[in-house]
Amino acid sequence: MSTPKIRIQALEDVLNRAPRFVDPPSQKISEFFGANVFNEDAKRMFLSEDAWYAVREAVERGTRIDRKMADQVASGMKEWAATKGATHYTHWFQPLTGLSAEKHDAFFEPIGGGRSIERFDGSMLVQQEPDASSFPSGGIRNTFEARGYTAWDPASPAFVIGRTLCIPTIFISYTGEALDYKMPLLRAIRAVDDAATAVCHYFDKDVTKVTCTLGWEQEYFLIDKALFHARPDILMTGRALFGHIPAKGQQLEDHYFGSIPDRVRAFMREFETEALMLGIPVKTRHNEVAPNQFECAPVFEELNLAVDHNVLLMDIMEKVAQRHDFRVLLHEKPYAGVNGSGKHNNWSLATDTGRNLLKPAKTPKENLQFLTFFVNTIAAIHQHADVLRASIASAGNDHRLGANEAPPAIISTFIGTHLSSLLDGLEKSIKGAMTPDRKTVLKLDIGRIPPVMLDNTDRNRTSPFAFTGNKFEFRAVGSSANCAGPMTVLNTIVAAQLRVFKKQVDALIEKGTKKDEAILRVIRENSS
Repeated sequence: MSTPKIRIQALEDVLNRAPRFVDPPSQKISEFFGANVFNEDAKRMFLSEDAWYAVREAVERGTRIDRKMADQVASGMKEWAATKGATHYTHWFQPLTGLSAEKHDAFFEPIGGGRSIERFDGSMLVQQEPDASSFPSGGIRNTFEARGYTAWDPASPAFVIGRTLCIPTIFISYTGEALDYKMPLLRAIRAVDDAATAVCHYFDKDVTKVTCTLGWEQEYFLIDKALFHARPDILMTGRALFGHIPAKGQQLEDHYFGSIPDRVRAFMREFETEALMLGIPVKTRHNEVAPNQFECAPVFEELNLAVDHNVLLMDIMEKVAQRHDFRVLLHEKPYAGVNGSGKHNNWSLATDTGRNLLKPAKTPKENLQFLTFFVNTIAAIHQHADVLRASIASAGNDHRLGANEAPPAIISTFIGTHLSSLLDGLEKSIKGAMTPDRKTVLKLDIGRIPPVMLDNTDRNRTSPFAFTGNKFEFRAVGSSANCAGPMTVLNTIVAAQLRVFKKQVDALIEKGTKKDEAILRVIRENSS
């Protein structure tokens, strides 16, 4: 039996051996970002003005696109896809299996006489029929009921992978029940939009839309393909079920933020390039704490698009890893004794007037708005912690929660000492509310180093749901999970709480209480 030191050295040798794949030629990311996405530039180039306007209204205002206009959109989308070499199309959806699914159809259609044409019209764009009987439904239908439909989601742009045009869609049964993650998510997003916009009108009548934003952080393990196939337990379950405790655990964190091995960096470079061409704004990469554990993270996006991008990225990672003789482990706790992998969901709310509703402001009125959404989010978590906990429960994640650095299995919220003091003093005034220019300076006294500005709250690494300055970070989501599940629950409970809040405030206003006083009184009651 080799010593732990020898085993660690052998592992590092595997990761640092010369990569077999060469990075693509040096190129600015801005030159190829979104190159394989039917984005705004592509829409303007390939759609008529009427078709472009119809799609924009559907995305921004939720209006319906009629079949005649859908034909125009489909024609332009097909012509764009053809410039990328696409010969097939698919409705790309997210069933309850936890993976994405797709059924490919060719643009090709015979017309007789041994001839054919490329055909793709509005009916093909808007709707497709896969066999729904073989997908999980949560017990809402009989298995002999086979018909299901995928329906186009205009809010998430189409993209090309290989030679296939992929159209993001929802997945519903013949009788209208949701069979996927996206349909409930879109409903929850709409519920928050309606509820939050109504509350925003207390402070700004110009707000017409509130958007949920999400920035996820994806953690994963990489192991050599040969080692992966030598372990049937990892091969079948994604988790080590037997063997010695790893030689390096939480107590030795020199891997964290260390130099990325060459072979791993080559893998990262390739999957990031593919992701960026698909419009996934991957920005950050680094070593995580455990050996062979890494993380990537994008810039935050609108929630629906961010969920699609995360599901797509996990698929890209697994395919690219195999080209580099790696296998990706997205299991939340593949190895006992070392840090598990999570997917931190950084969630916030933003108005169409450019305001982050969870960012403290400079004026008392704006801070009253911040406190409104801040306190109501916490109240929603407090009242529905059991449902939120259920949304992240899985065999893999329950091995992780509460182990080493991972968040505990009990849902709680961390807001920091400053905001705790602020809420404790709400009965006096809101004038002492936190403002960006009240950050304190950390004095280092070492010369030449510019002052380091301390935020008003630390980043709590053990709270499952922590406030981190201008957003909440839901840290307890598992690394293999579809973000749509927990985000559907979070948005639903926040929307429900905001509706209750508005009823309470309106009731006080009807009795003659001034608006700001009524808002503050209800905030005080909800924060007690």
